[in-house]
Amino acid sequence: MIERSKYLEMLKRFKDKDLIKAVTGVRGCGKSTLFDLFIEYLKEIGIKNDQIIKINLEDVDYSFNDYKELYDYINKQIDSKKQYYIFLDEVQNVPSFQKAVNSLYIKKNVDVYITGSNAYLLSGELATLLSGRYVEIKMLPLSFKEYLSAFSNLDKSRYDYFLDYMKNGGMPGSISIFKDNPNDLDTYLEGIFTSVIYKDIITRNNITDKMLLESILKFIFDSIGSPISVKKISDTLTSKGMATSNHTVLNYIQAFIESFLIYKAERFDVKGKNLLARDYKYYVVDPGLRSYLLGKKANSDLGHILENIVYLELLRRGYKVYVGKGDDLEIDFVAENRDGLKYYQVALSVRDEKILEREIKSLQKTGDYYPKFLITLNMDLETDYNGITKINVIDWLLENNNVNN
Repeated sequence: MIERSKYLEMLKRFKDKDLIKAVTGVRGCGKSTLFDLFIEYLKEIGIKNDQIIKINLEDVDYSFNDYKELYDYINKQIDSKKQYYIFLDEVQNVPSFQKAVNSLYIKKNVDVYITGSNAYLLSGELATLLSGRYVEIKMLPLSFKEYLSAFSNLDKSRYDYFLDYMKNGGMPGSISIFKDNPNDLDTYLEGIFTSVIYKDIITRNNITDKMLLESILKFIFDSIGSPISVKKISDTLTSKGMATSNHTVLNYIQAFIESFLIYKAERFDVKGKNLLARDYKYYVVDPGLRSYLLGKKANSDLGHILENIVYLELLRRGYKVYVGKGDDLEIDFVAENRDGLKYYQVALSVRDEKILEREIKSLQKTGDYYPKFLITLNMDLETDYNGITKINVIDWLLENNNVNN
């Protein structure tokens, strides 16, 4: 198993805290494996097998008609004299699961951990019941650093591995398949994609037009890094004979976001330091899923794929990430945390002087002194342009995730 150290350390820090630990993320990103890694840790520090209860609620061996059956099943295994660690994988599959989770949570000798593949997990009744009493750990597929760690014998350059990562993505299960037979990778990714589409989107949202859904998703996947509006999607599909409404498109986009297939980056007014409405940018949770859905077309825009990878990495590092806008400037990302803002431009190459000038110009016109970075695949250029730090993306991805960059 690939060590997901960031997420594992978070679980360790929150162990035995009076909080429900909720791990959320797209199907296949490694949530269940994370539980396995944490359970190994618990055993290493002396927790006995009978104090650990793990249930995967997608396993047919665990078929509960409602929350009461789930709660009773677990409660029968609990001794009031011992401390217990309860792990409920894909808990949203049990009707009214919130009541079972809350009932377990209020027991003083129970530490509760749950996962879900839909934002619904922490909305509605559960959010109301547990306001302020849970911590969400937002999990993403493998970072490039985690991806590279899976190859113990590096028989290619880091650059070549990164090109593989840009195409194949970082779903943990894809690593062994890629090593054994790369031709099977699409079959594996198809399984994840189909599960998300049917279990987390179509079934949950009572969607009947699968063709329309996939057409909207393809449009978004093909437009990563470009500002798009609901109207633009609706008009484009209607012109192709697939009539739809802005309302329908908006609902489907929301379903994609809630299933963690895509992320929405809002626009940030660099001058006024406030958020702007409309024409958002969207990014896909994993380049491999994009490659699967778009086929050969997926590799036609490496610049935006690179931008997508940088966006996800900024999320991993705990930033809120926006698209920077001004009267006559555009900055790929404005990253915000409690320490302030950082600006990032992303370009496949800046060897062309005109491209370099364009990328730097926007950063120079922000009117403030927040840190500014130019991230590129180039490896042989000077590293500083009048206070703007140029970084090779591979070096940046492999650093120790310090907050300086």
